Amino acid sequence: MDTKLTLKIDNQVITNAKIYARKKNTSLSKLIESYLFYITTVKKSANDEVTPLVKSLSGIITISKSTDLKESYKKHLIKKYVK
Repeated sequence: MDTKLTLKIDNQVITNAKIYARKKNTSLSKLIESYLFYITTVKKSANDEVTPLVKSLSGIITISKSTDLKESYKKHLIKKYVK
């Protein structure tokens, strides 16, 4: 069942959204409905989720606190790209 919703949105945002919706061959209403559906049904964002592979690799490498990471990375890049 569809229900009417009234929103106050900046005029320029509406204009840009209408252009975007037109390019995507959809209505502004459908675009907003899809967005609201997405943000209310996603349990975790992809960035928050740690895969089993990442969990298994966690803690494998140990680095001394005295190691200069920037210098190590610089040496790696030189070795990789300078021939």
